[in-house]
Amino acid sequence: KMKNKILELIKLSATEQDAYKSLVSIFNLHEQLQYAMNIKQVAEDIYTWINKEFSVDNMVFSLFDISNYSKEDILVKGEEFFLDGDLSHFFIISTHTNLNATVSFSATSKVHFKVLEAKYDTIESAFFQISPIVQNAILKKNYIDSSSLDSVTNVYNRNYLIENLTKHLKLSKNNQNEIYFLMIGIDHFKAVIDEFDYDVADKVLIELAKVIHSNINEFDMVGRLNGDEFLVTILSSSNEYQVEEIARKIIFDFSEVNVIVNEETNQNLKKTICIGLETYKVGSEQTITECIKNTDIALYEAKNKGRSQLFKFSELTAEDTIELF
Repeated sequence: KMKNKILELIKLSATEQDAYKSLVSIFNLHEQLQYAMNIKQVAEDIYTWINKEFSVDNMVFSLFDISNYSKEDILVKGEEFFLDGDLSHFFIISTHTNLNATVSFSATSKVHFKVLEAKYDTIESAFFQISPIVQNAILKKNYIDSSSLDSVTNVYNRNYLIENLTKHLKLSKNNQNEIYFLMIGIDHFKAVIDEFDYDVADKVLIELAKVIHSNINEFDMVGRLNGDEFLVTILSSSNEYQVEEIARKIIFDFSEVNVIVNEETNQNLKKTICIGLETYKVGSEQTITECIKNTDIALYEAKNKGRSQLFKFSELTAEDTIELF
């Protein structure tokens, strides 16, 4: 059906100016998307096209994971609207995997809606033409996510975090003097598993990841190393005092979080965390791996001092215990 619409548009373009313009518009979008580096850029280019060609201000590009019925908004533009609204349209782009894309948009008025209805065949034909590019972008994202993200918390895994950090250091060309590492561990995390189960433990980890993200900059990086330990690299600050304040804020915010253990009984769980801090001096003989090890030692010392503690590796003295095993 869609193939026939494209062929009909090509046939009409030989004699009708509007059909020719529509065809040019579709292939301009197709060409533009060829240069998109990731799924977000694909979404941005689609919005730019539909906004320019059809004056659409309200658009949402989402990914739906049908295996767990979850939704991830890749791009949201304009005012909020509902898929079943009187002024709304949406297209589903299937990848024949668990991930599908939905591009939805809404007219700004009934008059605008009628204009879009008149051009609907062109819009539909455009999405038919670009669907292979969108599919490839989704599959690429899915592959990168599966190889780089922790499956529970959706933060980086250890290898991908260090790989990204190494790339950052090369690209920065030593313009950055210091990078701060925070090693974050949940106090008595094993007790959560022993008393409840792994599902509750995962909820605690997810809540901690949310708190960490809410307190750091978009340029900072978060990775889950193993168990309950998260490594945060602060790239957005060159002030140790500010980094300490970030760490203390993470400690406080997480202590205020209520993790729902049982929705029926409304049973909640509160946990605390400790943080170890180490400073990596760019250009020094110290390696990133050594710095991460020092941060882990600092976390160990923080936990030795009690709950909700922050400890800097630079404060370690000969009297302190630094044996981890």
